[in-house]
Amino acid sequence: MKKFISLVIAITMLLPLGVKADEGMWLPMFIKRLNYVDMQKEGLKLTPEEIYSINNASLKDAIVNFGGFCTGEVISDQGLILTNHHCGYGAIAEFSNEEHDYLTDGFWAFDKSQELKPKSLFVSFLVKMEDVTDQIQEQLSPNMNEEERAAKVKELKASIAKQKTEGTSYRGVIKDFYKGNEFYLFIYNDYTDVRLVGAPPSSIGKYGGDTDNWMWPRHTGDFSMFRVYADADGNPSEYSENNVPLKPKHHLSINLNDKKEGDFAMIMGYPGSTERYLPSWGVQQAIDVEYPAVVKILDAKLSIMREYMSTSDKVRIDYATSYARFANYWKNRIGMIQALKKLNTVDKKKSIEKDFEAWVNADGERKSKYGQTLTLFEEFFSKTDDYTKSYMTLNLGVIRGSDVSGFVLRMKSMLIKYSEADDSKRAELKAHIEEKSSNFYEKHQMQMEREIMTAQLNIYASDASSDYQPEFFKEQAKDNNGDFKKDVDNMFDKSIYTNQEKLAKFLKKPKMKYIEKDELGILISGLSDYAKEIKAQVKPLSYNEVEAYRQFVAALREMNPDKAYAPDANFTMRLTYGQILPYQARDAVKYKFTTTIEGVMQKMDNSNPEFVVPEKLVELYNDKDYGQYANSKGELVVGFLSNNDITGGNSGSPVIDGNGNLIGTAFDGNWEAMSGDIEFEENLQRTISVDIRYTLFIVEKFAGAKNLIDEMTIIKD
Repeated sequence: MKKFISLVIAITMLLPLGVKADEGMWLPMFIKRLNYVDMQKEGLKLTPEEIYSINNASLKDAIVNFGGFCTGEVISDQGLILTNHHCGYGAIAEFSNEEHDYLTDGFWAFDKSQELKPKSLFVSFLVKMEDVTDQIQEQLSPNMNEEERAAKVKELKASIAKQKTEGTSYRGVIKDFYKGNEFYLFIYNDYTDVRLVGAPPSSIGKYGGDTDNWMWPRHTGDFSMFRVYADADGNPSEYSENNVPLKPKHHLSINLNDKKEGDFAMIMGYPGSTERYLPSWGVQQAIDVEYPAVVKILDAKLSIMREYMSTSDKVRIDYATSYARFANYWKNRIGMIQALKKLNTVDKKKSIEKDFEAWVNADGERKSKYGQTLTLFEEFFSKTDDYTKSYMTLNLGVIRGSDVSGFVLRMKSMLIKYSEADDSKRAELKAHIEEKSSNFYEKHQMQMEREIMTAQLNIYASDASSDYQPEFFKEQAKDNNGDFKKDVDNMFDKSIYTNQEKLAKFLKKPKMKYIEKDELGILISGLSDYAKEIKAQVKPLSYNEVEAYRQFVAALREMNPDKAYAPDANFTMRLTYGQILPYQARDAVKYKFTTTIEGVMQKMDNSNPEFVVPEKLVELYNDKDYGQYANSKGELVVGFLSNNDITGGNSGSPVIDGNGNLIGTAFDGNWEAMSGDIEFEENLQRTISVDIRYTLFIVEKFAGAKNLIDEMTIIKD
């Protein structure tokens, strides 16, 4: 599971508490509410206190928020962190160049002195979570409109979080749950000295590339390793040579024993976002409007990127992280469109809404309280189709499409400050501008950026409603017949933002007229301002949507008081449990729950960059030199399936057995259930994980980094 974008959990619409909780991403502080007896029957041997405790070491202390976008787990008493390769991809790319191409060749630190410190990576340990619903709700009035309510909630979140962490080095965050019906405080301990320890070559870590992404059977060794450093007392510290590996409160032991169908599997991590309470009108809008727009925008961007990346190792390395992020988003949306249609998700949502409406209309008090809920939903989505498509083509396409657009917006603000500053402040501002611009020019290919911007402006001109295009843009599109190539070429040639020499000349003689007359700056800042303007225009409608969601979720829980409802994912620690299971993908197609290295070799095609197999791996396979990592049949398992409920952000999450041991690392979902972010498909939905035995086999046998194996606590009968 990955992500720039993120995704999965929570409308267990009719899920009784007594059934197996395959669907549901649950807050671990409420472990006893998850039908603990049922979890024990499925194979859990741990107590709730061993999973989540604020007084004693527990599993939660071995799980980290990795970088604010993924999950990681501590796997040694020396602060060693395991996560996905795609989660560590940005850090690996940061140290890669044409001389040391760690993306292609991999990287391994055989001694702690060889570990590399990325510029801005961090991990966060959860200290505790706390229900603060009453503290917030008691200060909210039913007479408040949605704008007033939102402002008050924001104010209360900030003040309570500050109060709860005052006098500590901890960070407090309060987040909404159940669409604003409940609020929980999360207190974190952030560590910023995190260093790259090891990563396999992309031919292992990204084996199968875009072709296999979201697919089963899978043969990807999607893992990387980092280490957390602290000061001598174990406290967070900025990078220093005096820092030492963190002594964690808890680290996961590793179980190398065989897995059987039906074995208990639990995942703890940080799922990003889901829309399980999305109504039928929202699903239809996603299928017909939003997701197709995303696919078209990203298809244009990615095709241009592929062309340039294939011609230069430098361009390939510089854009590797960006390409991987957008390609994942692009394919995800393609899969979601297909799955939502094929699985009739709109009709399923309509069925829920029909039952909801009948329940509401059966009681006068309920009708007074919830009678307008579905109407508010229908009104919002029916009136926002044009806006949704137009805003997507403008924001994702133009403003975030070419990296130059973002650079222009950031740099324009800095240049205005520089022009207006007195001499005493200019030296500092100049150094900052030169540093930021130099880094940008070093890592970007301007001809490629021209083509991306041209393509996205053309899409915005043709696909956005004229009601959501500013007049100056419509006039320009009319003048150029909807083809912005000449305009973009002209703007790039003349702009101070796209040429380092022009920018340097400006810094020597700064004059506001150069900023005011720069056509590229005028266009991008004008479109950015317009995007904010049209977003503000639909704000009243969006407040109706917020109110409808809050009413809908509250009513569902009232309607089915004996049934368990999980909150949508919001990048807070969650627990999901289930079993290791195969699945029936379609008629006559049933997949096993494991893959082996045999499949790696069967897919091998060294003429295809996505399916290259390193020579060393082929040698190990031919010799069957799997060491202690072979299963009882002598096979080397690569990946496995479980029916855990996860989404983007869960990438890198540990898959844990009933005794609390690590058996794998989650990294993806399956194609047939791509609708899972909106509705969990219990017979289809599967989590794809790297088997821990394949991970350690690559570390020891392929890379020769036995120093890392020696740190770990390994269990094998």
